[in-house]
Amino acid sequence: MSKAINTVITGTGSYIPQNIISGNEFLNSTFFENGNVLEKENSEIIHKFSEITEIVERRYACPDQLSHHIGAKAAENAIENAGIDKESLDYIIFCHNFGDIPLGSNRTDVLPSLASKVKQRLGIQNPDCVAYDIIFGCPGWIQGAIQADYYIKSGDAKRVMVIGAETLSRIIDPHDRDSMIFSDGAGAVIFEAEEAAEKRGILAHKTETHALHHSNLLTMGKGSNPDETSGNFYLKMNGRKLYEFAVIQVPQVIKKAIDKTGLSVDDINIVFVHQANGKMDAAIMKRLFKLYGKDTVPENLVPMTISWLGNSSVATVPTLLDLVLKGQVKDYNVKPGDIAVFASVGAGMHINAFIYRF
Repeated sequence: MSKAINTVITGTGSYIPQNIISGNEFLNSTFFENGNVLEKENSEIIHKFSEITEIVERRYACPDQLSHHIGAKAAENAIENAGIDKESLDYIIFCHNFGDIPLGSNRTDVLPSLASKVKQRLGIQNPDCVAYDIIFGCPGWIQGAIQADYYIKSGDAKRVMVIGAETLSRIIDPHDRDSMIFSDGAGAVIFEAEEAAEKRGILAHKTETHALHHSNLLTMGKGSNPDETSGNFYLKMNGRKLYEFAVIQVPQVIKKAIDKTGLSVDDINIVFVHQANGKMDAAIMKRLFKLYGKDTVPENLVPMTISWLGNSSVATVPTLLDLVLKGQVKDYNVKPGDIAVFASVGAGMHINAFIYRF
C-alpha cells in the first residue's frame, strides 16, 4: 500500500499577556458616534457591548512588548512542545496585520519582517529556514497553515512554524466603543510532514476573498473624536454589516471545505473558529448545520475563549488550539481520529477554513 504525505500538528504554543482589562477600564472613556458624544452612560454601553459580544475582559501586552516579542514567546513554547531542533525548521510564517507598534506611537514597523525578527530572537542560524510575513486580516494564521500544507505536500518542506500575533491595543481608537472588542496575544503551531498509510492532518481547505462589495467592512480611518488633530488612523469596522456578512458567508466556505473531504457535518467533533464575537460564532454554527438540514448544533462542539481573551485577530485560533490541546479549556479535548474544523473571517474580506483529522 502506498503511503501519503500528511501535514500534521506536532507542537503548539501561545502567549497570553498578563494585563487583564475588564469593562471597568472603560468607565471613564468618552465615546463618539458620527462626531457626537454618546449620551448613554458608559456602564450601560459596556453592559450592552458584553451582552452582544460575550466579551467580559481582554488582554493587553506590557508597555515594552511588541508583536514580534510575544510571537517569539509563543514560538519558543511551540518548539519546546514539539521537541524539535529549531534549526530544522524550513519556514517561519508570521501572520499579523499591523507589525510592531511601540506603545503610544500608532506607527507600524514591518522592516525587517516580523518573521525575520523572530528568527533572530530565537537564534536560528540556518539560512535555509525562510522567514516571511502574511497580512491577511484575522484569517491570516489559517492561511499560513494552508501555505504550510502546500509546502509540505509538494515536498518543499518538512517542518513549518506558523505564528499568529497581534497587539491591537496599540491601533484602536479610544473614543470608539468597538475598540472594546480588540486585544493582544500570540499563538504558534509546528506543522510537519508525516508519511503514513492513513490520511490524517490537514484533509482539505477552502479560501475566498469577497473584496468587491465588502472590503470596506474593516478599514483604517480617522479617530471618532472630531477634535483630534494627531493625524493617526485607527482600526475601524462596520460591525452590523460585518456580522451579517459573516453569518451568511462563513458557513458556506466551511461547508465547501467539509464537502471536499467527503465527510458530513455530523463527522465534526470540534470547531476552532475565530473568536470575534460570541453570538456571531454561535449564529455561524447554526447556519452551517442548517446547510446540512440540521436544526440543532451539538453541545460542546465549539470551545470559546472570547469572554476572557477578547479578539486578538490572527492569534485567536492558534491560541485556542494550544489551550484545548493542553487541557486548559474546560470540557474540551481532542483524541486521535477526531475531525476538526478550523475557520476564520476578517479584513479583506477573507474567509477560510481547513479540515483536520487528529
